[in-house]
Amino acid sequence: MIGIRKADLERLKPYGDTMDDGKTQLSFSLPVPAGPEAAEAAKRLVLAHGFADPMMVRMEAMGPTMSFFVFYGAMQQTIDYKNLVVPKAEFEALDMHQIDDLIEAQFGRRLVVVGACPGTDAHTVGIDAIMNMKGYNGHYGLERYKMVKAVNMGAQIPPEALVARAIAENADAILASVVVTQKDLHITTLTELVEVMEAEGVRDRMLAIVGGPRMTYDLATELGFDAGFGPGSYAEDVAAYVAQELLRRQGKAMPVRA
Repeated sequence: MIGIRKADLERLKPYGDTMDDGKTQLSFSLPVPAGPEAAEAAKRLVLAHGFADPMMVRMEAMGPTMSFFVFYGAMQQTIDYKNLVVPKAEFEALDMHQIDDLIEAQFGRRLVVVGACPGTDAHTVGIDAIMNMKGYNGHYGLERYKMVKAVNMGAQIPPEALVARAIAENADAILASVVVTQKDLHITTLTELVEVMEAEGVRDRMLAIVGGPRMTYDLATELGFDAGFGPGSYAEDVAAYVAQELLRRQGKAMPVRA
């Protein structure tokens, strides 16, 4: 990394105005009326969490019994970035055209991905961002890929129905998108989905992938999925992973790109 010393990565802190100043912005609410007492309580909470020189830059009443604060402070804690080990889906990043070329050359057919928001989850923004042709944020969805057959079943799809459709389509991968996480509802739904795949005898035949704003790779694999994709993931991430993971399972190496 240009301009970063090795020591900086071993004792990494937030960067505000200068290196290692630890400057951090915090925002939070307190269930007390806005006023001098609330401001002092907020300041003491910030100090108690290890921030030096806290400065309140905003206090706003949120009704008669709630207050909102914005503070600046200097974080004292550091992290050893150099030695971080983060479990994640392993794949080579490719764009849509490179993925299409890879699938056509290595498989000679379209890969089939069946996706849905399983259970009672009615939020389709995630599954649509990955599956729909227009995609999201300038990243085309799987429907636009010439070598991918993308079947988007939409929202509130029972796990049994999702797996049944995947079997009917002879899918290579099932993609589940979960947004609602209150009371760990997504855990119950995703666990049921994996159990249905196992009961139908297709868990080893199809990739099981899950995505969502609070999803992590660790949680996904703990629940029995092959991979999990969180915020900042796009269709090309999912497609590149699916194609390359299927190649690995066939004992084939990723072709070296010119």
